[in-house]
Amino acid sequence: MIPPPSALYSARQEWADVVPLPQYEKANPLAPILYSEECLSFSGVDRHTRAKNPPDRDATDYLRAVVKAGEKSERVLQLTEHVIRLNPAHYSAWQYRYETVVEIQWPLDAEIALMDELADKYLKTYQVWHHRRLILTLSKKAREELAFVANILQKDEKNYHTWAHRQWVLAFYNDDALWAGELDFVDTMINKDVRNNSVWHHRFFVVFQSGVRDGEEDRERVVRRELIYTKQNISLAPNNASAWNYLRGVLEFNKLPMSTVATFVKPYTVPLPATLVDLVDVENPPPGKGAELPCVAAIEFQADVYEEEARSASVDKAVELWKSLAEEHDTIRKKYWEYRIQQALLSV
Repeated sequence: MIPPPSALYSARQEWADVVPLPQYEKANPLAPILYSEECLSFSGVDRHTRAKNPPDRDATDYLRAVVKAGEKSERVLQLTEHVIRLNPAHYSAWQYRYETVVEIQWPLDAEIALMDELADKYLKTYQVWHHRRLILTLSKKAREELAFVANILQKDEKNYHTWAHRQWVLAFYNDDALWAGELDFVDTMINKDVRNNSVWHHRFFVVFQSGVRDGEEDRERVVRRELIYTKQNISLAPNNASAWNYLRGVLEFNKLPMSTVATFVKPYTVPLPATLVDLVDVENPPPGKGAELPCVAAIEFQADVYEEEARSASVDKAVELWKSLAEEHDTIRKKYWEYRIQQALLSV
């Protein structure tokens, strides 16, 4: 949209009617704005002029001027895009751009096309995704948005902003057709990287925090499905903290005791047997060949089961497991396990 930066705004005829508004700073500001030097390569502008009035300062001076005047026009869109490309986290530029888009009824398809580029380029910049949401509230193109997010996730599968945006799209439009394929999408992502905590978090959002979309009468079936699914993934990668956290989340959200899965957990708290029994158990899949056991997460889980039972004997068993973590299996968190022991003994 913006023309090649061949000159400062102060040297452009089409901006001659605007008086730039400099950033207000005292004679000796405590924290002066340090404008970047990397954007000082405009052709046709001598080095002395550029050093005195760098392009990012030039552009933001003109932005302040149009904001003060309340101008909303196509050239303001060009200016805000320029400022945003200089600093994609410039919240004020984004906000004024959105107001201008609405005021002049700028084609939303054109704005989304620009956002496709900027979101791809500045994945970790919150302001980019916030502006995108504002535009989507006007455009109502949800299905295309899920496809876009899926494509972006191929480049960074753990980017918080991308996953948060996907959840916003699902929740904002709340269309059954959109939700219908989401678990399949999650399965694909987990199969690609079972240790991707962002995907497990998204699965919890889809299955439980969205309201258990299968219906309250099917909650028991959904919980059983999720427990089996999680156990199977743990059996494939026992030391995957993401899956263990998900297992805890399913139990806590549905107010089920941790002992519900005690039978499954116990084999993961001891060394792998020399001889494995060829057993297919959907409810309680055993560790696979080559599993690195005992598993720290399983030992912690088992200790919490004992503590939950709230009997002195059980607390003693929990203390024994915490000691094994502190002294052998997870010494890097020794202080934490000692704290757990202290707190448990005080509660007896």
